[in-house]
Amino acid sequence: MEQITVVTLPDQKLLDAVSPLPEGMRGGVWDCVGRPAGVELEEIQMVVLPYATRIGNLVAVRGATNLRLVQTQSTGFDAVPELVGKDVAVASASGVHAAATAELAVGLVLASVRGIAESVRDQAKGHWNPSRWPGLADRKVGIIGVGGIGEEIRRRLDPFEVEMTRFGSRSRIDEHGRVRGIDELLALAPGLEVLICIVPHNESTHHLINAEVMAALPDGAVIVNVARGPVVDTDALVAEVASGRLRMASDVFDPEPLPAGHPLWKLPNALIVPHNGGNTNAFPPRIAALLKRQLAAVSRGILPENVVRTGTRLG
Repeated sequence: MEQITVVTLPDQKLLDAVSPLPEGMRGGVWDCVGRPAGVELEEIQMVVLPYATRIGNLVAVRGATNLRLVQTQSTGFDAVPELVGKDVAVASASGVHAAATAELAVGLVLASVRGIAESVRDQAKGHWNPSRWPGLADRKVGIIGVGGIGEEIRRRLDPFEVEMTRFGSRSRIDEHGRVRGIDELLALAPGLEVLICIVPHNESTHHLINAEVMAALPDGAVIVNVARGPVVDTDALVAEVASGRLRMASDVFDPEPLPAGHPLWKLPNALIVPHNGGNTNAFPPRIAALLKRQLAAVSRGILPENVVRTGTRLG
């Protein structure tokens, strides 16, 4: 590929974190909303998108007529290819958030199966309420997704003495044992007490956890979503959780942000986290390290890491 020599970062702090830039490369600051600073719009060849910003707010990026590569700061890249068009390559931040998202997934599972959310509510009322909760040891846990984050979740759950079933796009054997195909989920759902979702959102995973799958889960099962909101059918989820039959602990929602007055807010079986999966103090140094590697590569005309869509302009 041809060298990339002009890049923008979404804020000065991140530009400083990746500086000095590789020899021959110039950098500017652009939040993809206003005007870029330090470089001209028509010069920009690579853009690092802001973190945790709604993609629909970044349409100004289309004005960068020489744009060749967009780099996200998230593992997911939903709607980014549609935002920039087929000519522009897209790279994700795969790996940067794996540890943080995995630890939140495990935390959500523990909070739900040990009744921690209920204890917090009891504390606010000064109510001493000893109860027997399912716990995590000996529970039957399904992990939907065997990518980088799915593997980190598997690794962290292993010491908890759970009975684990992993689901991938197809049935196979890997170094950790059997991976079930996603087409087996419905048949195996009755044996799963905890179901963790960590798959990308696309046409094949939209509403993957639907009313039929939920109905097949046993009473008291917990759905944990650290993937994307639309992977789970929200209406079906509300119905099952409101009935008291299922529990949920989720970092992502559809719609998102979860609107005020949404029924999930008031359901006692629901634990809500505002999309904090990768947002820990581990994030800044890890994203800076990835971006330094990406800039070093593209400045030498080398394909960067985590390219999820190669555009015609990348060369």
